[in-house]
Amino acid sequence: MERSCSVKSRDSITHQDHAPAPPCSRGHTPPPSQRRSRRTMVDVTKWPLFSLMEGEELSSIRQACVFGTSANEVIYITHNDDVYVFGLNCSNCLGTGDSQSTILPKKLDFLSGRKVVSLSYGSGPHILLATEEGELFAWGHNGYSQLGNGTTNQGVAPVLVSASLLNKRVTEVACGSHHSLALTNTGEVYAWGYNNCGQVGSGSTANQPTPRRVSNCLQNKVVVSITCGQTSSLAVVENGEVYGWGYNGNGQLGLGNNGNQLTPCRLVGLQSLCVLQIVSGYAHSLALTDEGLLYAWGTNTYGQLGTGNKSNQLSPVQIMAEKESRIVEIAACHSTHTSAAKTQSGQVYMWGQCRGQSIVLPFLTHFSCTDDVFACFATPSVMWRLLSMEHDDFLTVSQSLKKEFDSPETADLKFSVDGKYIHVHKAVLKIRCEHFRSMFQSHWNEDMKEVIEIDQFTYPVYRSFLEFLYTDNIDLPPEDAIGLLDLATSYCENRLKRLCQHIIKRGITIENAFSLLAAAVRYDAEDLEEFCFKFCVNHLTEVTQTAAFWQIEGNLLKEFICRASRCGAFKN
Repeated sequence: MERSCSVKSRDSITHQDHAPAPPCSRGHTPPPSQRRSRRTMVDVTKWPLFSLMEGEELSSIRQACVFGTSANEVIYITHNDDVYVFGLNCSNCLGTGDSQSTILPKKLDFLSGRKVVSLSYGSGPHILLATEEGELFAWGHNGYSQLGNGTTNQGVAPVLVSASLLNKRVTEVACGSHHSLALTNTGEVYAWGYNNCGQVGSGSTANQPTPRRVSNCLQNKVVVSITCGQTSSLAVVENGEVYGWGYNGNGQLGLGNNGNQLTPCRLVGLQSLCVLQIVSGYAHSLALTDEGLLYAWGTNTYGQLGTGNKSNQLSPVQIMAEKESRIVEIAACHSTHTSAAKTQSGQVYMWGQCRGQSIVLPFLTHFSCTDDVFACFATPSVMWRLLSMEHDDFLTVSQSLKKEFDSPETADLKFSVDGKYIHVHKAVLKIRCEHFRSMFQSHWNEDMKEVIEIDQFTYPVYRSFLEFLYTDNIDLPPEDAIGLLDLATSYCENRLKRLCQHIIKRGITIENAFSLLAAAVRYDAEDLEEFCFKFCVNHLTEVTQTAAFWQIEGNLLKEFICRASRCGAFKN
């Protein structure tokens, strides 16, 4: 056994009663995961379970977590603070009061109206959920008292964790495989549950049936962040120091050895650094400093440390040092051997086990958030944190350009096509297209105009062309792509020409094949012409019975017949 991931809401970090941010941040802006930001809709259907839901239900989701050994369980919270669950319900982890699985979302009435600030799951699984009021609820697997209620009876429904936490305000939770951690607003850490390797930090290996404060060298420290390995624990204190305790057989505590630690011990390998964020994977850990530096240690069987090899590391080692942009977020999850990081420029990297492959160096993805890495490439495809719809509002350069296409608020030029306006920016057009670079010169009339009339192309075609300059993408049916191919040829846009040909090839049918062939000949697209010709020959009987075939002018028809005969199309 190794670790369970701590998944927490961004609100749990920005909560006003949380311990203050580390003073060592040296004026740097906190990572996106530590900032409250505007609400945007996230595509949760990248996790297969959500594809079963209707659009209206999906739009109601404010927070969500996919968990379980096969990513078969879901908890989500709506904008109205109602809590719903669905899935397999292993060990009563859905908290519905029974052991039945459900494909339809069920509402947990007991938790309705309580704003969730942190949520974590174990391997049983068991669930910990902290509310804005500082209350802590637990349910699910309880074979080692990881629910903190003093028993080993399974929790079939959410129950308030009280005992020594009764008068405390919990702001963050973390689960190991079968142990639990809670962080209070005063920076105290409490632990309970399975303790065979010292992961509760009590100085012994006896299981802990109720929450107990982790003290020793943390006694006078203010802890600001916690995370768990399967049977290990890590904490960051307000000055950026990191402490670890529990199982260390793979070096996941980063202490320079592989001996277990029954009480918290400082990671001396990070002593000259100020750590802002820590995360743990199945048997490895990552740390992010206030200067945007990334360190990794522990098991490296799948390259999850990103060091370029598969050797375990008993002490923290720096990775991604060669990246020009500083790291602002790191991600790992107990259920997987996958790691991810996001840079200040919005680039997302992943490494470790990705769809069965071992990626030993950080690989640049096309994603815009670390969550997508786990949705698309982790096995199982769980969430590494409680996913919040209140995502950070940072936009990359390319995202900003896409957003401003056809925006009247910022545009300085309009094209009029078929009586409709398309709003654009001269600077963008000049940067992206040689045609416009030549057009917008001081001695040309077009440079002085606020509106330019276009009459040689249709509105869908010209709009798609301008949108391509902002997005690098086109979305047109094959018939309209013919007109765009004409434009691309006229404007000498070779890449756009290739994209149009690709769309036409992908959309060719019996009915439109001969029309597309005629267009390819007309626009001198040799590769496309060859493709359309072969398609027509291979479906000769059907194609010759279409209206498009009989509407083609005589010379092209004769040329096709001659060429087809040379290919043996009319042999008996």
